[in-house]
Amino acid sequence: MKTEHIDRPAILAEMNAAFYRYEQALITNDTAVLDELFWHDPRTVRYGAGENLYGIDAIRAFRIARSSQGLDRELVNTTITTFGDDMAVASTEFRREGSDKIGRQQQTWVKMPSGWKIVAAHVSLMV
Repeated sequence: MKTEHIDRPAILAEMNAAFYRYEQALITNDTAVLDELFWHDPRTVRYGAGENLYGIDAIRAFRIARSSQGLDRELVNTTITTFGDDMAVASTEFRREGSDKIGRQQQTWVKMPSGWKIVAAHVSLMV
């Protein structure tokens, strides 16, 4: 891929908007928006600090069952990189309010006809 296809300003702006929309939905536990931003497919994966979720149905069930308490967090070292017009990777570290643990999050996003969707996500905590 030619470097001029990486981080095109308009595409990067779209992806930043999608990522921060996801982040807002995450800390407010807006399950409708979280569901909207994941690819509705059995091949979608989300590996978390304590769970391995395969498919949109498992991801939905996890989100619905998750407590809405203690979700506030501060992001640091966030990097979003777009490749062409329809693929992006978002990586960030985070710290939950009141915790010294640092978490890491990485998502692969693909732009589909219905908008940017997460097709794979990984969340881990540093011990």
